[in-house]
Amino acid sequence: MFETILYPTDFSEVSMKALNYIKEMKKSGAKKVIVMHAVDLRVAEALHGFLEHSKLEELQWRLSQEAGLSFTAIEKELKEVGLEVETRIRLGIPVREILTCEKEEDISVIVIGSHGVSNLQEIFLGSVSDKVIRKCKKPVLVIKR
Repeated sequence: MFETILYPTDFSEVSMKALNYIKEMKKSGAKKVIVMHAVDLRVAEALHGFLEHSKLEELQWRLSQEAGLSFTAIEKELKEVGLEVETRIRLGIPVREILTCEKEEDISVIVIGSHGVSNLQEIFLGSVSDKVIRKCKKPVLVIKR
């Protein structure tokens, strides 16, 4: 039923908890997981007045590199249960990047954590998972804490 899973992650605890559900979905016919992380450009915009342009680019590059390193463990864990894995690192606003990936990829379901790294950030910006649920076209499995 759900052959291709889009797994947007911010590497938070609840996001990592979603891995267990994805691995279980293999038993129900899942074949492929697209692991995606969006480096939030709003962080760079907020720091724009405080850092030189070259420092902002360096920060964005460093955040992308850290995400790539975090993908390694996730990819290994998913491949161990026999899932095909592809990774995507995107620069932008996480909700928009998740919705863009949903449109570009032939996915069956989105598996996402209910809360991200910073609950305080969610108060000011709104919950990424909530916006994904409301705006996406595909089914969404939300993993709660």
